[in-house]
Amino acid sequence: MSILIKPIITEKANELSELHNRFTFEVDKRANKIEIKNAVESTYGVSVSKVRTLNYPVKRNTKFTKKGVVTGKIGAYKKAIIELADGDSIDFYSNI
Repeated sequence: MSILIKPIITEKANELSELHNRFTFEVDKRANKIEIKNAVESTYGVSVSKVRTLNYPVKRNTKFTKKGVVTGKIGAYKKAIIELADGDSIDFYSNI
């Protein structure tokens, strides 16, 4: 089971990483905070001081168009905000 799915790189996430040394990841829905902490520490070689998790539910929407009713769905996911210890950092752009 891969716990870390992908890092979330948005304007808000970049601001959190620059100002507060917090990084955001999309993680497996079944993972708990201890598993997330161990996965980040082993993958990036940093020490994690705090883990916050957020569960996002399925979002459904309906649009009425000329061709009829169109429905859409955005799947559920879990997001983790990782706060690193002072002096540690993760560079997502080093592999580019």
